[in-house]
Amino acid sequence: MRATLLTALLALGAVPGAQAVWLGRLDPVQLLGPWYVLAVASQEKGFAVEKGWKNVEGVVVALTADYRLEMRTSRHRPEGCSQSMVELRRQSSGWVFENPALGVLEYRVLGTNFRDYAIVFTQLEFGDEAFNTVELYSRTATASQEAMRLFTSWSRGLGFLSQQQAQLQRDLTCAHEILQVGLPGQPQARGGRLAQTAARRPCCSDGGGARGGCRSGSHTCLGWQ
Repeated sequence: MRATLLTALLALGAVPGAQAVWLGRLDPVQLLGPWYVLAVASQEKGFAVEKGWKNVEGVVVALTADYRLEMRTSRHRPEGCSQSMVELRRQSSGWVFENPALGVLEYRVLGTNFRDYAIVFTQLEFGDEAFNTVELYSRTATASQEAMRLFTSWSRGLGFLSQQQAQLQRDLTCAHEILQVGLPGQPQARGGRLAQTAARRPCCSDGGGARGGCRSGSHTCLGWQ
């Protein structure tokens, strides 16, 4: 899978206008702070059926002193808003992040204008299911035409079908539960680094989220919430 993916990424990166920005050349500080997730392409089983009720998500990104990314997210689920946190460590070379213990095999930025949006690729593996996602991060609740064009270009180029792509519903309730620092320009969550967040708990009742990804219905849990 990795060899196929690398071939696809290199091929798409060579297309004029794709504006590939590999994390090998990207200062990760550009990614810090609050983001709206406005569109998602996913190969996860059931995504095509579930995408109709998926609302805009919120993500806050922080960077630790040892260059680990801390991702704090708030997503809409059928039972309500669900918050989670996951820490990703840098791979041995380049600005590509991972946490295999939680099922995150690769996290990288495909393209960004360093100001308003970022196209983010993630390779995930939970049990016997492995799948990829592409997400459109935006500093504002409305995506620019350029951002949507690049999201569509990357998704199609990486083999996502039309039914595997979705612009998320414009319900910002869950996103605003976590995006409390103001948009844009605030690089950290309220109270300092996300690592200082108190009273974290495993998001799965059996505690499995502390050791690896787990599921509850359609909910994939990465670590803590």
